[in-house]
Amino acid sequence: MLRYEMQAEIWVYPGKGGWHFITLPTDVAARIKAAGLARPWGSLGVTAVIGKTRWSTSLFPDKASERLLLPVKALVRQREGLKAGDVPAVIIEIEL
Repeated sequence: MLRYEMQAEIWVYPGKGGWHFITLPTDVAARIKAAGLARPWGSLGVTAVIGKTRWSTSLFPDKASERLLLPVKALVRQREGLKAGDVPAVIIEIEL
């Protein structure tokens, strides 16, 4: 298993739906991309952990920044008391 730890800001997508994301730091995104595990369209299934909340999700490529985006579900934000602008500690785990 690959494991990456970081801190990054939660932000809200400006389009419909109010999706919340974390943009992975450049160095972390580069290491994950170098592993070459992405599926078609560039998504990658991962386990994410913030605080005591662990969930299965996918990372998505952001063409504008050339980094990876982690969606942060409403349930996760509620459980951990998070909102846009907060900078939580995040763990990304990738099964090989």
